[in-house]
Amino acid sequence: MTIATNIAIEAVEANAHPHLQDQKPPFRWTRIPLHLILAFGAIVMALPFAWMVLSSFKPLSEIFLQPPKLLPMDWAPENYPTAWAGADFPRGYFNSFYIASIVVIVSILTSAMAAYAFARIRFRGNNALFMVFLATLMVPVQLTVIPLYIILGYIGWIDTHLALIVPAALFNAFGVFLLRQYVRGIPLELEEAAAIDGASRARTFFTIIIPLLRTPMVALGIFTFLAQWNSFFYPLIFLNTEEKFTIPLLVNQFKGAYSSDWTSLMVAATLAAAPLLIIFIIAQRQIVEGIALSGSKT
Repeated sequence: MTIATNIAIEAVEANAHPHLQDQKPPFRWTRIPLHLILAFGAIVMALPFAWMVLSSFKPLSEIFLQPPKLLPMDWAPENYPTAWAGADFPRGYFNSFYIASIVVIVSILTSAMAAYAFARIRFRGNNALFMVFLATLMVPVQLTVIPLYIILGYIGWIDTHLALIVPAALFNAFGVFLLRQYVRGIPLELEEAAAIDGASRARTFFTIIIPLLRTPMVALGIFTFLAQWNSFFYPLIFLNTEEKFTIPLLVNQFKGAYSSDWTSLMVAATLAAAPLLIIFIIAQRQIVEGIALSGSKT
């Protein structure tokens, strides 16, 4: 790439998001009721999580206490080593983490390539094909699991992690939509300058488009990771060996057909949710920016 092309890219990166610059909004008294409503909604949504965490420290006798009490009367920290010993959490963490990581990496790449194709390459039926692509979001997974199970059975992937990785990594309609909206907002002048410099379409994609998609790609990666970490339906269908179970399947082991170990179940749910909470706290700004930026492109 020439110096002119690099300068153009830097200018776009510096000026692409003027609405996200640090600007202190003026204080408005009329917004106080709105903030109070939002604060109330946040508290209501946080209560189940707080109940789960605090219940993990309760003895079994306090789980169904009437009237219910949020704080434990007799703290029982021994619930955690008991639940940890009741399931192979280290292996479950490893399985969930490496499955989600591979899906994130491959899904981001394939989604970015498809988004670039839909946004920049003009061919007959482009918009119609994209609408069909988006229509798959409205199809319940329960309708596709039987043919998917048959296909994976033919190629011998049942009870393997490939059954969870390959379909999710190679097809992500939401990711394509998210990135396509942003690609359409990137100035065509950058690609024209690269073409003048002799860059191929593939080189333009990897050296110009991909760097400008950092924010929405980070947001997509977080969404995909959270979805794969929390996935319960597909692992329940495709996995049979306990050593290959992911975290949601391990949590499900604490729930019996006729009775459940409720304290251990609360501990297991807390251990399963803790990594997601940490990720969200660290990356919440990228999540918000990714959605805002992608939604603002036309």
